Amino acid sequence: MDINRYSPSYGINKKHMVKLSDFTTEEIFEILYATKSMKSKFIAFEDTRILQGVTIALLFGDTSLRTRSALEIGIRQLGGVCVNLPYSENDMRAGENIKDIVNVISRYGVGALVTRGINQRELDEFCAVSKISIINSTNESGIPIQTLCDLFTVWEKKGRLEGLKIAYVGKGGANAASLIMGAIKCGLEVAVATPEQFAVPRNSLYDAMQYGDILVTENPVEAVKDADIIYTDSYNYHSPISDDEKAVLKPYQVNNALMSVANHGALFMHSLPASRGVEVTAEIIDGKNSLVLEQGENKLHTIKAILALLVK
Repeated sequence: MDINRYSPSYGINKKHMVKLSDFTTEEIFEILYATKSMKSKFIAFEDTRILQGVTIALLFGDTSLRTRSALEIGIRQLGGVCVNLPYSENDMRAGENIKDIVNVISRYGVGALVTRGINQRELDEFCAVSKISIINSTNESGIPIQTLCDLFTVWEKKGRLEGLKIAYVGKGGANAASLIMGAIKCGLEVAVATPEQFAVPRNSLYDAMQYGDILVTENPVEAVKDADIIYTDSYNYHSPISDDEKAVLKPYQVNNALMSVANHGALFMHSLPASRGVEVTAEIIDGKNSLVLEQGENKLHTIKAILALLVK
């Protein structure tokens, strides 16, 4: 489906955002068009305080910089109020009950709960009993907000999504799983190159393959050949890798040699934080074809779009 031929209604019939596998192509397009609208209004200094008086709670089980910043700033720009809730595994082991947590929070007038680092089992329990929207920013199963931001960035830069080729190389994980699902649903050709010990989870690949063919290989050159976008992710974020693991991943470093196999003018993407000289060289991530700053900027507008569509 061509996003440029899609007519948005600027509305989706969804309560929660946990995984992109739960969203249709049309629903993803709705979010991307809403992101475009939010960015246009931001640039024009138009009033977007559509969540005036609404409180959005953040329940983060791990650290965050860009996502937390974009959420807090975006909620304020929408006219809402952001509150940070304390969370720890110790609380859950001490007897905290998920049903009690969300039911009490909803009685405080909270309009949505944005989570990070909450495992999938617990997140599913949250959604099953919650009267308010649950939005997963990051967990072991996926990073839907980041992928939506990335898809919007590609659309903004390339003017289309359908027919482009995106190659993910390096360490497979939640970010790769979400990116693959989002990209294949939006009509991109997808290639993935990871070493076997860092492969994208099989269930994530299988789910995405229901929507189109995906090239899966251990050869980064094969994956990147004729690609329009090359994407990699941090090797060390939250879970540092050993020297032996770095050696296994070294052939997957995005550098001039690997980029030369891609289409002329191919773009580079990375969700940050990045380790220059590890998963990517400085000349690539800081070069003219890098979209990392645009990705960071567009996360604000994507978050605002998601909140505008989901928070009722």
